[in-house]
Amino acid sequence: MSEQLGRSSAAEPVAAPPRNAAEERFLLAAPSRRLEAAGCLARLPAGRADTLGARVARFFAASAGGPGLLVGALPFDPERDDALYQPARVGAWTAPAPGRATPVPGTAIPEPDASAYADAVARCVARIGAGDDGLRKAVLARSLRVEAAAAVDPYRLAARLGEDPSVTTYVVPLPVAAGEAPAWLVGASPELLVSRRGDAVVSHPLAGSARRSRDAGEDARAAEALLASAKDHDEHRYVVEAILDALAPLCRQLQAPARPSLHATATMWHLGTYIAGTLKDREVSAAQLAGLLHPTPAVCGTPRPAALAAIRALEPVDRGFYAGAVGWADAAGDGDWYVSIRCARVQGRAMRLFAGAGIVAGSQPDAEVDETAAKFMALLNALGLDGVRTA
Repeated sequence: MSEQLGRSSAAEPVAAPPRNAAEERFLLAAPSRRLEAAGCLARLPAGRADTLGARVARFFAASAGGPGLLVGALPFDPERDDALYQPARVGAWTAPAPGRATPVPGTAIPEPDASAYADAVARCVARIGAGDDGLRKAVLARSLRVEAAAAVDPYRLAARLGEDPSVTTYVVPLPVAAGEAPAWLVGASPELLVSRRGDAVVSHPLAGSARRSRDAGEDARAAEALLASAKDHDEHRYVVEAILDALAPLCRQLQAPARPSLHATATMWHLGTYIAGTLKDREVSAAQLAGLLHPTPAVCGTPRPAALAAIRALEPVDRGFYAGAVGWADAAGDGDWYVSIRCARVQGRAMRLFAGAGIVAGSQPDAEVDETAAKFMALLNALGLDGVRTA
């Protein structure tokens, strides 16, 4: 199931191929804003993350009309083609009610299973310890391949995920090969990669996680343990330092607290740091910032080239648009981009759910297996599959 569009060298918008308008609906529902768009007028010529800002600027300069907006997704691999398009219209439609999370009959296959994933974590820790390529952190992901008895409604799934008010839910149409069924990336991200309004820029990275408990006492102890964990603080520091280093040359003012704070979703505790800055040059767009920052050590590792090499060597399944970014960019240079985690690729009856964990020198394989199992829970709960085995 290909997720890649053909690359175009033209600066002009790419004409949208025929497609059912209902299949082209984009949703990004953050706690503070809901964006819905439908239809497709033109596609942004695809390219690498580091060219995103320039391509978006050329698109709007050449655009003949329509909304001054691009929506879509960046893949995890910064060398792969992204998938952004200009919607035909922006505005609310009648979204389906969440409904009760009834179990999805079918099969769920771990990729890899818990034992193989633990082995990959151990090999990654050994790679970090060897120090041959300077690797200090790598984020290793695994997936669950689910085959349902009936087609999954991506918008109803997003509505269920949106019952957690702490997350940003999204449904993004994905490119597919000719003749394939439509596909979507559906998820509920707690993590803001970058937002720009005028000269104000914000990022809220998360790294370092712990499973929440329904027991109030156990839940409080898990939060306290996360705040006290040297391993998780190391993992988090790599992310914050990378973002600050990237933004500092572009900002005349940049602020971040010295220590992270707790950020809670319905299923996880995270360490988070709120970063805010003021750009020196308002010509630096949200699209340019997203292309610069992605992928951060929160989903990739550090240093980036060594982490990418480790991920390619140790993960058996291509990530596609998991651990990329979803969002929007407008003609004024503003935009919001969220890290595309806690998500599934949905295509008819087939779903692939993803979860990852940050691996550093102090990582324990069994604990990382447990962390990925906990991160699957948001989607499994929404699908009514909270009792499924992830091993």
